[in-house]
Amino acid sequence: MLENKKVIIFDLDGTLIDSIGVWNDIDIKLINTVGSIKFDNCNIGKIRDEKLKEYRNTPDAYLEYCGFLKNKYKSDKSKEEIKKLRYEIADYYLENVIDYKKDAENVLKYLKEKGFILTIASTTNENTIEKYRKYNKNIINKANFDDYFTLIYDKSSVKNIKPDPEVLYKTMDTLNVKKEECIVLEDSLVGVEAAKSAGIDTLVMYDKYSDENRDKINKFSKLRFNNFTELLDEIKKEV
Repeated sequence: MLENKKVIIFDLDGTLIDSIGVWNDIDIKLINTVGSIKFDNCNIGKIRDEKLKEYRNTPDAYLEYCGFLKNKYKSDKSKEEIKKLRYEIADYYLENVIDYKKDAENVLKYLKEKGFILTIASTTNENTIEKYRKYNKNIINKANFDDYFTLIYDKSSVKNIKPDPEVLYKTMDTLNVKKEECIVLEDSLVGVEAAKSAGIDTLVMYDKYSDENRDKINKFSKLRFNNFTELLDEIKKEV
């Protein structure tokens, strides 16, 4: 698994940290705050992903997503007002609720101790990652990003986000390493597709919010783990 590897490239949301469900909670709270129609128990995470993909070529995909919520739930607020409120609601969750997945910090500590270069290659926006780095006590107290990651590339670091492999190529170029010297840890289909396109071996960390694409994810991955405890046990067998 890690033979001849130098660089471990981590995805963030849904992989290292338990955050996908939190974003659903944020949107549900937003809908119930601004809408004249209350949340209708739809799969808001799937809808959000679909809409952000639909709006990806607009100047602000999240603004258009908030416009979609305005229309669907018949809000009297503007999409700009809804987006502002979404960030205000999100700030509390980002700073106080989101945490590493169980034992993720122990994997980071062990790999760092063994001399691996650790990086983050994420489609998360820069503001969110700054919240994690500077204000989230769960993350800071367990494994501060600045202490463990040599590079952190977010959505603003590239023109094309996953499944485009640009962020992975940029990581390799910056560190001057070959694809054979890297391994990616991902949870989602777009993540494993990006790694496949870049020709990098992929490990998959289970996240229930990716179950809909499980067969495709498994097809593109080298090894799969239910949790970080399993991953740490496997790493210790090799390193």
